[in-house]
Amino acid sequence: MTPTSAERGRDARERLLTAAAELIPELGWNAVSTRVLAERAGVRPGLVHYHFSSLSELLRLAALQVIRQTMDMVGLALSQIDSPEDAVDAMLAQLDAFSGLDPTSVLFAESYLQATRDPELREQFRETTVAFETTVSAFFARHGVDSPGAALTFMAALDGFVLHKALNPDLRAADLAPSLKSILDTERRRT
Repeated sequence: MTPTSAERGRDARERLLTAAAELIPELGWNAVSTRVLAERAGVRPGLVHYHFSSLSELLRLAALQVIRQTMDMVGLALSQIDSPEDAVDAMLAQLDAFSGLDPTSVLFAESYLQATRDPELREQFRETTVAFETTVSAFFARHGVDSPGAALTFMAALDGFVLHKALNPDLRAADLAPSLKSILDTERRRT
């Protein structure tokens, strides 16, 4: 059965988003061109601007899609965990899957950097991060840690760990566990 025009359009759009998410960490945000992107996606260059208002919009959407999916996975994992201490262990166990140089880690880093130059990306990234922080804060609050600072500290530690791991691959996420659990315990006693 021959795909319809709408199906071909959806397929081309998805291929472009996938290619952009691959190319950002491979080449760097500013080195992704319409031509390279279209070539990777296996579409004509004109389709980039047919499906997206600009290359910048396409790159923002692709990066934020990966970022949201990653954060949503963490939120889902939190919904299945019974204590903040177990959350620390679970999150840190997942972090060891990231080398700091893997495509997802580099995409996050590239997006953070690009957000300093692109106000629209900065706002959308901020909204995504605030939503994630709200999820983490709500999880902690349900378990007796009712401090927005705890969630922010937790998130910053995870981000920082992945950045440092790119420079020192011998780092282990489990080494952070005692410190993070201590912070949570201190915050729980304060509330």
